[in-house]
Amino acid sequence: MVLNEFGRLVEEEWTKTAAIRKNVELDVFVVMPNHFHGIIAIVDDCRGTARCAPTAHSRKFGKMTSASLPAIIRSFKAAVTKRINELRAIPSKPLWQCNYYEHVIRNENDLNEIREYIVNNPLKWDLDGENPSNSGRKALRPYGDNLPLC
Repeated sequence: MVLNEFGRLVEEEWTKTAAIRKNVELDVFVVMPNHFHGIIAIVDDCRGTARCAPTAHSRKFGKMTSASLPAIIRSFKAAVTKRINELRAIPSKPLWQCNYYEHVIRNENDLNEIREYIVNNPLKWDLDGENPSNSGRKALRPYGDNLPLC
C-alpha cells in the first residue's frame, strides 16, 4: 500500500495516539485504502472495574472513561476527520463508520495471529470484500464518501 496524503494523515494521527497518551502502546498497524487495522495496548495499573477502588472518577455504565478504548478511538477518528476535512475544505463531512471492531487479545498465540493478519492484509486486498474494484464480492462502503487512503 502506498499511502496518499489522507492515508499519511491517518498514519500520523495513529502514531500520535501513543505520544499523547501515556497509557497507550501501539503495535503493528496498516492503513488500507478504505479502512484501518491496528493493535493497541492500554497499560493501566487497574485492569477491569472489579479491582478498582471506587473514586469520583469511577467507571459508570454508559459514561465514557477518558483513557478507555472507546475514548481513544473516538479521539483518533475525530482528529483524522478534522484534518482530512480541512484539506478538502469540507467542514463536518463524515469519514468513518460509526463503530469499530475490537477484539481482546488474551495470549501470545492470539497476538501473533492478529499481527500476521494485519501485516499480510495488504497482500489480500484484491480478495477483500471492501475492495470496490473486486467484482467477485459486493463492496462495503463503510465511510462517509468512501474516501481512498491509498
